[in-house]
Order: sequence, then C-alpha cells, then structure tokens
Amino acid sequence: MSIDTHDLIAPAEQDTEQDIADTGDQTAPEAVTPSEPTAPEATTPAATTAETTPEPVEAPEPTGPTFASLNLPAPLMAAVNKLGFVTPSAIQARAIPELLSGRDITGVAQTGTGKTAAFGLPLLAAVDPKLRKVQALVLAPTRELAMQVADAIESFASELDDVRVLPVYGGAPYIPQQRALRDGVHVVVGTPGRIKDHLDRGALRLDDIRFLVLDEADEMLRMGFAEDVEEIFGQAPAKRQVALFSATMPPAIRKVADHHMTDPVQIAVTRQASTVTAVRQTYAVVPFRHKVGSLARVLSTSDADAAIVFTRTRGAAEDVGSALIEKGISAATISGDVAQKEREKIVERLRSGALDVLVATDVAARGLDVDRIGLVVNFDVPGEPEAYVHRIGRTGRAGRTGEALTFVTPHERGKLRSIERTIRATLEEVEIPSPRDVSAHQVKRALGKVAARREAGRLDMYTEMIRTYAEESGTDPVEIAAAMAALAVGDDGPRARAEQEEYERERTEAKSAAARRNTRDGDRHERSGDRSPRARSEGERGIRRPARGTRYRIAVGHTHGVQPGGIVGALTGEGGITGADVGKIDIFGSFSLVDIIAPLDNDALDRLARARVAGKPLRITLDRGPAARTGGDRDRAPRSGGDHRRPDGERGPRARTAPHWDARTSR
Repeated sequence: MSIDTHDLIAPAEQDTEQDIADTGDQTAPEAVTPSEPTAPEATTPAATTAETTPEPVEAPEPTGPTFASLNLPAPLMAAVNKLGFVTPSAIQARAIPELLSGRDITGVAQTGTGKTAAFGLPLLAAVDPKLRKVQALVLAPTRELAMQVADAIESFASELDDVRVLPVYGGAPYIPQQRALRDGVHVVVGTPGRIKDHLDRGALRLDDIRFLVLDEADEMLRMGFAEDVEEIFGQAPAKRQVALFSATMPPAIRKVADHHMTDPVQIAVTRQASTVTAVRQTYAVVPFRHKVGSLARVLSTSDADAAIVFTRTRGAAEDVGSALIEKGISAATISGDVAQKEREKIVERLRSGALDVLVATDVAARGLDVDRIGLVVNFDVPGEPEAYVHRIGRTGRAGRTGEALTFVTPHERGKLRSIERTIRATLEEVEIPSPRDVSAHQVKRALGKVAARREAGRLDMYTEMIRTYAEESGTDPVEIAAAMAALAVGDDGPRARAEQEEYERERTEAKSAAARRNTRDGDRHERSGDRSPRARSEGERGIRRPARGTRYRIAVGHTHGVQPGGIVGALTGEGGITGADVGKIDIFGSFSLVDIIAPLDNDALDRLARARVAGKPLRITLDRGPAARTGGDRDRAPRSGGDHRRPDGERGPRARTAPHWDARTSR
C-alpha cells in the first residue's frame, strides 16, 4: 500500500529543502547509440499482454535472459508478470542477480533504461513485511523523481503482504509524512534535504536499514547534496547493502563508492541503453524576440498529442505560458514557484488530455513520464549539454517515438555544437512553420474529418444554401469552399497576408544574423595567426578567459562546511543562471565572494537570498569591498603560501589568501 501524503489534510509547514530547478541529467555521451527494448520503469504494462490478445497466439521464445531466469521471489515474479514485463533490460539483467546475492553495485545507467526495477525488485526481496520499520531507503535528487520511483516500487510490491512505500520530499507538509513514518513504513523514497530534516526531527530512524539506494548520484552531488548524503549514509547501519546508480562516473562518485560501499560490482550499460534513439532531434535558428510566435506556430502544426516546452528560468516559463494561453493554446506552467499540489494537478491534467502543452523549467524534467508527450521544445538552449539529453528524454520513452526541437539564437551556435559533441550526433536544421503552413495544417486536419461528417448525414440544409449562393453570385463552389475554409482557420485575408510578410522578414533577419556570425567567426579564425603562443595554445585547448562580472557576497563559508559545488548548485537552481555564468568563488571563514557574469534582477536576488547551502541561507548581497566588511566579516582562510592578498586583491603584510575556485574553468 502506498501512502499518498499530499492527500492528507494538515497545516503546511515551511520547507527547508532548497528548490531544485534548471538542472539537467548527467547522461553519458553514448546516449545516441542503438538501444535494446527495455521494460517500463513505472506501472505501464507492456502493450502485448494476454488480456488484450483476442485469441491465443504463440509468442516467439526470448533469445536473451527473461525475468523468469533471474530467480526473483515468487511474489515479485507474480508482480512482474502482472505488469507485463518479459525481457529485462541490460541494467536489469546484470544488476538484479548481483543485488539478490547480497552484493553492492555501482550502475552506470541513464534515466529510462529500467534502472528503477533493477534496484526496486531486489530491494523488496530484502524487506521483511512483518517488521513495520524502515528497512530500505532510496535517495533521489528531485521530488518528481522520488514520486515516480515510489510509484514504481509500489507496483512491484503489489503481490507482497502489505509492504508500505512512502514518498518523502520538500514542498509537502511535514506532519502527514511524520504521521506515516510513525504508523510504520517499509520503504522510504525521498530527496536528501527532506530525509535529513526528518532525521533531525527524530521522525525517521535508519537503525533497521538493510538496503540503501543512491539514484542519479552524479546529479545529486552536482546540485550540492553531498553533505546531506554523507550524513544520511553515516546514520545508516554499517552492515547494509548499497546500490549506486549514476549516468556518469566522475571521480566524486567513485569517491562515494570507495567510502560507503563494500567491494562493489561495477556495471556499465549506457552504450546499450538509450532513451533518445527514438527521438528525431532538430533545431531552428530563431532570433530571441521571435521565439514566442515561432513556438505558437510549431505547436499549431504539430501532430503530437502533448508537448513540453523547456525554458531556462521561472520568469520565462511564466511569460511563455501566458503568451500561449493568449494565443488560444491549452497550456500551463510548472516551476519551483508552483506549489507541489498544484504541480501534481497540472501533470494529471496533462496525462488525462485536459491539457496539451506544459511549459516548465528543468524542475519538471526528472520523474515526469507521460505517454502523450510526443514533442519537446527547448525554448532556451539548456545551460549544460547533458541537460539537453535529459530534457528530450521526456519523449520517445519505453519504445515510443517523439520529436525534439531546439530554438537557437544566431549567437548560440557554439552551445549547439557542444550539445552535438556530447550526444555524438548532428541535429537536423529545420525551418519554423510559416503562418501559411499553420493555415494549411488546420485545413488539412478539418478535411480529414469530412468523410466522417458526410457519413453522419443531415447536410441537406447546408448543400442547398451553398448551391443557392453559388447560383446567385456566379461563384465556383470550389472557391466558396476555399473561402469558408480560410474563415474557419482565422484567415481573413489582409491580416494573414501581414503575418506571412512578417514571417518572411523574421527568416531574412535570422539568416542575415547567422551569416554575420559566420563572417565574424571566420575573421577571428584568420586573425588567430597573429596571437601570442599562449593565446593560441589556450584557443586550441578551448580555454575561455572568463570576465569577472559582478561580485556578490554570500553568508556561508568554511565554518559552515560549504564547498564550491554546493554554491554553484544553489546559484543555478534558484537564480535562473547556468554554471557558465558563475565565475571565481573565494571562500572565507563565514562568508564567500562569487563573481556572476549574468545580470540578476531583483526577483532572482530575492530567491537566491532564501536559498540554502549546507543548511544556511545564502543571503546574497552586492559586495561593497573590504571597507564595508566589519566585525566577523573580516575573517580569513588559513595561510596559503607567501603571496598574501586581501579579498580585493591588494597585497598586505598581515592579509591571508582565500582559496578560490572558478566555475567556468573547473568543469
């Protein structure tokens, strides 16, 4: 039985977990290689179940391993059969036997490859239903992913004796979650911040943990949850089984594995498992001020049942959503500012067909699997190439096909090339539909219904009226039908002609801007022969000399245990900026100084002021220089060598050097 805490009535309490937005999945570069069929991660049965087959048909024998060969306990095997799973995915076939044997594993697998079942089924095999205590804990980076994983594990437990699964995440009241924990649950799936809060309040105890899962570990650590994860692991028993799943395996993840796991089996299947191979990937060059109109035309000519539009910031999501609604498109917006209950209602409307377009920041990218989504539009190019792969993975899942379109402004072609290098594929350039294309698409859709309407009959009155009008006016009936079709799609003549002319100007402008950009790039390439050897070397290595930008002071430092990655995660998650917008970071005792290249408006500063790192609010303000810092602000880091400088760069005999880190050159 799954416990849905957001349907319980309880006073809302302030959430202490930082919102997670504008981040992407760290998907491995091999994301475009051919994939094998995978079992669904959630509760969607396979399309070819016995119930939907009118007559018994002998199915071909599987050529590889089957779930029946994985030695799952009988109740779990019954649940697998009920869900329609037959052939395990690569990660499932390799991970399940190792986990059932009691081994720790590290699995390199991206989202959509079936990894939830890979750890969820062995996890349930380790649970004792008679012991009403938390025996398994799954850590996920976002609330959406936590909810999806909890739903999937609940479906796997359908044949077990009252195994209770509880999703725990920020944005929901504490009291219902505390009540559920007190009543007794077996499996908890949650985000690190909210899990840590329940541990601190004494509502959650890990004394009986047998199975611990770290899902999407690279993303979790990149978003600044390293300290929370360390503390949670520290409170779990030393004798426990650990499964760590990550899309990539950088040194930081290997360090976690070495520290918290016992002789783990290493499994990597990203080359055989991809979520984007069924997605047609395209891009279009669109000047910024023409993006909304272009988006509306793309959506109006798409045959997809539903679409997700991704923006980089919350403000942009709200603006785009409102603009689409004004144009008569059924759209809604999800971002970190939308309450959790409201977000769940919006997603349910998307699933049911009451909503066709979802405009979202990356907060919606994780854990959102809606069958109807056939189109993903990147209204803004994602800040990190890996985020692109995760965004477009919202379509083309579980064997379905989909389309992904990315809007690229003329000066963003460099970002496009970075994405193509990451996914090892070249995106196809397409033209944005014109107003003429929109009208033609709508008329074609209407003509597709003509045969059914004729069959329904009762057309005598309309036939007589058209015949009479044609005779009285001397007009060809075909021309009458054409005029009526134009009126039906809103083409009144002069306005449609003006819109088409505006479109032609837009395309000319986009092509001219692209040509100017290419010319400038060529000129720079020719001038590169006159650069110094050092400059040429840096250019060949792709090193970018960052501009300083604006320096800000934040109220966390060494005494709070803060790390550069945590600061970057909070800034990108709350401020609507990317990692490339964050420059040098100087960390001192009780505060830090950060260079931010991108401009921050008052709303962004207000959100950042409330964001938390290491449990402390950032309280970001403009840095006024050393003269404005008094009292405790004049602290320094330990001495570092003989070149002593104050934070403003001036030398001084008694000053100490703060260690610094540059987000733009440390990736």
